[in-house]
Amino acid sequence: MKRNESQENYLERIYFLKKRKGFVRSVDIARALQVTKPSVSVAMKQLREGGLITMDEHNLIDLTAEGLVIAKRMAERHEHIAQLLMRLGVEEEVAYDDACRVEHDISEQTFEALKKLSKEGLGPQA
Repeated sequence: MKRNESQENYLERIYFLKKRKGFVRSVDIARALQVTKPSVSVAMKQLREGGLITMDEHNLIDLTAEGLVIAKRMAERHEHIAQLLMRLGVEEEVAYDDACRVEHDISEQTFEALKKLSKEGLGPQA
């Protein structure tokens, strides 16, 4: 299944909601992403058909093993990029917003280079 930015955002949000609340419902996702419930329903159908989520008889949503790998990767990208931007002097809210956009578009090679830069303390505030 070819994923797009929206699907990756849904997977990442499911991951964070599950960590925080222990369970995830469509209404929780709609509130967190500030989208309509019908939009969530369409997205959940696509993710379910793609084998990235499951829904039980109570409509609770969970990530499959493959969905969890993707969600964790997006969360890692988001956090590393945001932290690096903040070290460069970007305000926290702006850094997290920008990281959300950037995390989907950069290559794995570029992300690994940014991670290395961050870990080695090569940023200007190191």
